[in-house]
Amino acid sequence: MEDVTGRGFKEVKGVGQVLNEALRFIRHEPNVVEVNLENAVGRYLAEDVYSSVNVPPFNRSAVDGYAVRSIDTFGSSPTNPAILRVKGYLQVGDDPGRYIVGQGEAVEIATGAPLPPGADAVVMYENTGRRGDYVEVYRPVAPMDNVSRVGEDVAAGELVFKRGTLIKPWDLGVLASMGIIKVKVYEPRVALLVTGNELVEVEDAAKNGLPPGKVINSTRFILTSMLKEMGCTVDYLKLPDDEQTIRDAVIKMLNSHDAVITTGGASVGKIDYTIKAVRGLNPDYINHGLAIRPGKPNSIAVKDGKPIFMLSGFPVASLTGFEVLVRPILLHMIGAVDEPRPRIKGTLTRRVATPINTRSFVRVRVYVGEDGKTYVEPLALTGSGVLTTLVKGNGILVVPENREGYDEGDEVEVELIRPVFNEQVNKP
Repeated sequence: MEDVTGRGFKEVKGVGQVLNEALRFIRHEPNVVEVNLENAVGRYLAEDVYSSVNVPPFNRSAVDGYAVRSIDTFGSSPTNPAILRVKGYLQVGDDPGRYIVGQGEAVEIATGAPLPPGADAVVMYENTGRRGDYVEVYRPVAPMDNVSRVGEDVAAGELVFKRGTLIKPWDLGVLASMGIIKVKVYEPRVALLVTGNELVEVEDAAKNGLPPGKVINSTRFILTSMLKEMGCTVDYLKLPDDEQTIRDAVIKMLNSHDAVITTGGASVGKIDYTIKAVRGLNPDYINHGLAIRPGKPNSIAVKDGKPIFMLSGFPVASLTGFEVLVRPILLHMIGAVDEPRPRIKGTLTRRVATPINTRSFVRVRVYVGEDGKTYVEPLALTGSGVLTTLVKGNGILVVPENREGYDEGDEVEVELIRPVFNEQVNKP
């Protein structure tokens, strides 16, 4: 609930509750585009991908050696080798029909070359000895030994990638092997509306200097880059602290975009116009405030099936709001799940006190001490705008709602955002 007297939030809900409530009203599916493979990495698939071909398209040798009829090698040994006449050599790309392997015959073959007609196995070089036009086989092979079968990697008709899959570089190799040159991916169109009369764009500050009482708009770059990492296109607009101007901009952008994000004006002060502007839209759902720290003012509304995220104007608080609200909801809209984050356990160097019933995100420095043990040092317990703690630190300690913090010496698990510092090598 909003405290209209300006004395703060009377009541805030937990992240899980708010997400569950908001998702019931979100019905919109983001924009879909078709891109070439070279532009597909880091994007989320907008369709299931089935293979129309077998990969490999033919039986091929998995080793360097000799293609043979397995029956001709049965009973062979170093003291009683099977002796086969070598008809020729097949390398990758050769027509396998050049040679037909008959009884007592073999074809020398390279890894990846197609298996010639008549052969049903390959003997590795290590188990043979060459004698002119003949090869001695010292170990028997069973049918299809050392053979990569038709469709072994991908079978025709197989579902290879599901909608919502985040495309990785190695996925491109699989797609290309299936003969696919373009894929449909999501390209959510997100409007980023930054409010705040105190904000100055970095370009203007660099050119004209920073006026007294003003601050550089750094949050713009944080959110824009995080959205682009998710494959979104971002349209940015700077707005003054004016309720009607903000409302008009939200309406316009909501009509042409899949989601709208605002920063600033989401708290409970006299000039926090954003929450008032969005309430004036009569949204299908709205929640003002979250039980998190930093970032209590972070809020969300849903209008006509599309989300409106109202994030704090403070950089670290807005980043937290992005992680707990924006990212999971955008991923839900495209049928995707978040990528696992690297985590590490270490010993806390001092006590961390957090309020009960509030999920706290504590910036920390994770390092390996001179004793070889891993330690977790809290950097800032308060301050939603202390952005440099994300540079000086390398991890986030999440304290759940049911705890009032951790004691010095406790073993805690930290989500890494940068590599662990090693004081044995170099003290930062």
